Amino acid sequence: MTTPILQVNELCVSYGKVEALHHINLKVEAGKIVTVIGPNGAGKTTLLSAIMGLLPSKGEIAFQGEVQRDIEVEHLVAMGMTLVPEKRELFGEMSVEDNLLLGAFMRYRAGDRDQGKTMDQVFGTFPRLRERRAQLAGTLSGGERQMLAVGRALMAKPKLLMLDEPSLGLAPLIVREIFHIIAELKQTGVAILLVEQNARAALQIADYGYVLETGSIALEGESRALADDPRVVETYLGLGGKKQ
Repeated sequence: MTTPILQVNELCVSYGKVEALHHINLKVEAGKIVTVIGPNGAGKTTLLSAIMGLLPSKGEIAFQGEVQRDIEVEHLVAMGMTLVPEKRELFGEMSVEDNLLLGAFMRYRAGDRDQGKTMDQVFGTFPRLRERRAQLAGTLSGGERQMLAVGRALMAKPKLLMLDEPSLGLAPLIVREIFHIIAELKQTGVAILLVEQNARAALQIADYGYVLETGSIALEGESRALADDPRVVETYLGLGGKKQ
């Protein structure tokens, strides 16, 4: 058996005396898309933040087979883990091209000088960014900003790409486009951990899924099986009244 890119065992996160995540176990295999779906406030963003080392946690996080102790964000980025946060956190006063170059900063610092080639690959994935390369990031549409946030993460040549609510605030047509691109990214070999409220879209492109409710994993399984599970259908796919 191959070692998963990411293995999370018994992960617990607390805010003061309140435990937000309870004994979470999940894994992401190389080249797979794994989604975590669930309602607002279930702890989805907290989960990604803890994995990335942005929040203190208990339990075990292994990345590429290496258990992370005293997790440092910079170390994880250098190893090949990237997070596209819900708020995207772009530099609005900088151009699209400069935002992308920032994504390659760690690799540049490590001596890699192939940023131009990587940027061409990103522009191949997101042709609209090539058209907007000189435009200020702050003037982009919501969909373009999301594309730029993902493109910037790809500039780091990640082995694991974590996406926090990529569909948030986007029109349905743009959501379809973004999810189509995420599905295509799998062909490049990058593993993807997708946190998403849009359960229908997430389960359509994912290989495996977890349902997070009030800080615990309520259900897990192959995405196709989850999409047919009556509990998921009724609660997350909005078809409760149609399946009698």
